[in-house]
Amino acid sequence: MRIVLVGPPGAGKGTQAAYLARNLEIPHISTGDLFRANISQGTPLGVEAKSYMDAGNLVPDSVTIRMAEDRMEQADAAGGFLLDGFPRNLGQAEALDTYLKGKGISLDAVLDLEVPEDEVVKRIAGRRICRKNSAHVFHAEYSKPKTEGVCDVCGGELYQRDDDHEDTVRKRLEVYHSETEPIIDYYKAQELVVTIPALGKVEEVTQRAMSALGRGE
Repeated sequence: MRIVLVGPPGAGKGTQAAYLARNLEIPHISTGDLFRANISQGTPLGVEAKSYMDAGNLVPDSVTIRMAEDRMEQADAAGGFLLDGFPRNLGQAEALDTYLKGKGISLDAVLDLEVPEDEVVKRIAGRRICRKNSAHVFHAEYSKPKTEGVCDVCGGELYQRDDDHEDTVRKRLEVYHSETEPIIDYYKAQELVVTIPALGKVEEVTQRAMSALGRGE
C-alpha cells in the first residue's frame, strides 16, 4: 500500500506512522529522518539542504521533493510506503502525483488524523523533557512525574522546550492550517482521504486506521 499520513502537530503522526508501517510491512518515510540521513551521510542533497539551514533559510521544496523521490526509489519501497511529513503543501502534493504517475503507480489512501485544536495545544504545551536524557518525556497532565520537575528515570531536571510553549504551538497550528491543510481538500477531490479520530489510546487509533484501510481484525 502507498499511504500519506497527515494531521496537525501533536496528532501523534510519528507514533501512528511507526505502528502502521510495521503492521502493513512497508517502510515509514519521514521527512525528518530523510533530512537527518542525508545530512549525516553527506549526500549531495544533504549538503545542499545543510547550506540553506546553516544560512538560516528554509530548505526549498525542490530539495525536499528530490529527497523523497530518492527514498521512494529504494528497493524496500517497491511494494509500498507510508509518507509522514511529505507532502507538506500543495506544491509537494502535485510533485508527488507527477512522480507516481511517471512510475505508473498511485496512492491508495491519505489518512487524516483528526484532533481538536485545544487538545493539540494541551498535548504539546504539557510536555516536559528531561535535561539529562531527552528520551525521557513526561506530561503535566497525562504522564506526571512522581516529583514535580524531576525525571522519574534518572533524576534529571524536567523542562518545557521553547517550541512547546502555548503561543508557539498556536503559531505552528496557523502554519499547518495555511500550508498543509489545503492538501486534504486536494486529496478529497481524488477520493483518497480517510479521516481517523485520533483521540484515545495509541493502539485504538492504530486499529481505527487499520480498519479504515481494510486491514482490521
